[in-house]
Amino acid sequence: MSEGYSSKPMQATKIGDRIVRVDAVQKARGEAVYVCDMTLPDMQYAYMVRSTIARGRIKAIHVPELPEGYYFISAKDIPAQGKNELWMIAKDWRCFAEDYVLYVGETIGLVVGPDRGVLKRLKAQIRIDYEEQTPAVTIDDGIHCVGGPMFPEKNSNVMCELFCEKGRPMDEVFAEADEVFEETIETPYQEHVHLETNSAIADMEDGKFVFYASAQCPFYIRKSIAGLLDIPYDDIIVRQCTTGGAFGGKEHFPDVLCGALLVAENKIRKPIKMVFDREEDTQFSVKRHPSKCIYKTAVKDGKITGVYGHIYYNCGAYLSSSYVVLQRGVFHGNGVYTFDNTYLKGEGIGTNMFPSCAFRGFGAPQTLFAIETHLDHLAHHLGVDPLEFKMQYLAKKGDETTTNGHIIEEVKLPEMLDVVTRESDYWRKAKEYKPGCGRGIGIALYNHGGAFTGNGEQAIIKAHARLVKTGDRVSIQVGSTEMGQGFKTSLRKICAATLGVSIDRIEYLDPDTSKVVDSGPTAASRSTMIVGRLVERAAQEMKERWSEGDFTTEVEYEHPDGYPWDQATFRGDAYLGYGWGVACVEVEVDKLTNEVKTLGAWSSHEIGKAIDELIVHGQINGGILQSLGYGSMEKLEVKGGRFKQKSMSDYVIPTSMDFPKQFYHIQENPYPWGPYGAKGMGELVFNGASAAYVDAVERALNTRFTSIPIPPEAIEEAMKHVH
Repeated sequence: MSEGYSSKPMQATKIGDRIVRVDAVQKARGEAVYVCDMTLPDMQYAYMVRSTIARGRIKAIHVPELPEGYYFISAKDIPAQGKNELWMIAKDWRCFAEDYVLYVGETIGLVVGPDRGVLKRLKAQIRIDYEEQTPAVTIDDGIHCVGGPMFPEKNSNVMCELFCEKGRPMDEVFAEADEVFEETIETPYQEHVHLETNSAIADMEDGKFVFYASAQCPFYIRKSIAGLLDIPYDDIIVRQCTTGGAFGGKEHFPDVLCGALLVAENKIRKPIKMVFDREEDTQFSVKRHPSKCIYKTAVKDGKITGVYGHIYYNCGAYLSSSYVVLQRGVFHGNGVYTFDNTYLKGEGIGTNMFPSCAFRGFGAPQTLFAIETHLDHLAHHLGVDPLEFKMQYLAKKGDETTTNGHIIEEVKLPEMLDVVTRESDYWRKAKEYKPGCGRGIGIALYNHGGAFTGNGEQAIIKAHARLVKTGDRVSIQVGSTEMGQGFKTSLRKICAATLGVSIDRIEYLDPDTSKVVDSGPTAASRSTMIVGRLVERAAQEMKERWSEGDFTTEVEYEHPDGYPWDQATFRGDAYLGYGWGVACVEVEVDKLTNEVKTLGAWSSHEIGKAIDELIVHGQINGGILQSLGYGSMEKLEVKGGRFKQKSMSDYVIPTSMDFPKQFYHIQENPYPWGPYGAKGMGELVFNGASAAYVDAVERALNTRFTSIPIPPEAIEEAMKHVH
């Protein structure tokens, strides 16, 4: 059965139709071809040689005598006109370390050759002499410049910073308050655990460099690596292959693989394949940014009069996407609430750790967890129900945001809360389960700004979409990728429904940068919201001209008028539309073993309009489960700059046996600039369940947690302080 299968093969597809995912059968049968499945003639293989220390100078690299046909590739192989840099947000990430190393796992070189067994032996024989220096590993290390500043010219380890403020000066607000409730809340690293590990192949075709990659953003790769050889973008072709999950871990990180492979390919001129094994992927790939959030909340007459937040993210050794991640974290620092007076400051701290990068939620989960948990603790301190307390401050249409913009949509949180509290029986249980009784029910509210922040879409991305009509069939030609989230189905469905034809007539192949237009990265909850709308517009134009025969339509992004943004000051409408969510979790804690049994999980999400309810249901289930793992069990500890957990045997993630069947509700609220009213939702569904889970466990045990995850050993430690 082909990828084009649907449940209504010869009828016009409608948005409301329930159809089989277009890639479901191919993947279920094992017919989908991943990078690791590909073999090209005269294939060579590559392994990375990495730093084994967190910080220090390279004194010497000792490479054994290499057999004929085997190579050691390093910074010395970058041609004179090229630069040893990968262009992500900035150009600070070196393709190959030379002279010094900044983190465990930094790429120093590649061993390349035809036999993987020989390559592993050669890699083991390479010896590197270092002059070790004291590394800064944690946020506190970085703040206090342990081992000396990484950026001597600034005498600081602050990589990036910004702030938002509204209302009166916070010192005045604090001076008038009855009390100022202060606490520090921390969140950890998190591993993506995409089922397919990082992988790429480099080759040559007709004088151009060709890459087959497991990646979210093919055009990012091309831009990032071209400067290594100082060649035009068009001399690099990136072909996305079937991608077995990403969650943000394949937004920028494929640049690191492809950059090193480009230098090797330029020298060897044979196809070269690099595939990480699971242990490599766990130890030597980007992670979610750890955070430290210091909140101070002014209270007068039992009401919040102002909120101050100082937010630190651990960026690791290179900036990667950290500045944009930090922006989103700060902009979501008040959660779904409106407070009259706010000051939020964010600092990205450089450390000698593997660089942090994109992960589902892109900075928002850290601050959303922090503000929800902080307000829960404040409510308990004041002796009131946390949900009753928080409902006083719910944002509504027209409210001023943290960036001095405005909420421009109707906020449906009250309706969503009605559904979730009714289905979960929250109000009864919250009163009946006494603090410390062993049972608890928790609830969290959250949001997520759709698409790129501020002027990102109109000034930076400038997305395009192209449709090509050939006979009665239409090809979608965009650079957006399917990585397991169901986008191939959703985009074809939008196109088919707009044209009034069957989805079987719509083709949407994995993008090849030489054949499709750049529609921007598959990130930031923008794919359906932005690219889907572009395809809808192109299809509307095509429908009007359908009788003209074979032709092409192409459209570009148009930003709605009247929503200003100042990129220099980060003031204005950071997001035109938000997704909104409510999650409720009920738990029972065994006080002898400290094991937590989750009895129920309920959620409601407002995403404008669901293009495909089955896909949305899958995203909700997966996102909430991933968030519950973040809050409950996913320990990724660091020692000496190394991640202690190395594989799926010691990095524990939730399974279907750990959490119960979920209740879900989709709240409709059509978004005027999305296809059929749709907004983004892939990240939103991650943003709240961790806080709801911790809230439930805290109530069950009558204790407080200020960091996650909270596995049994963390619960045991907390219970030592309960009187």
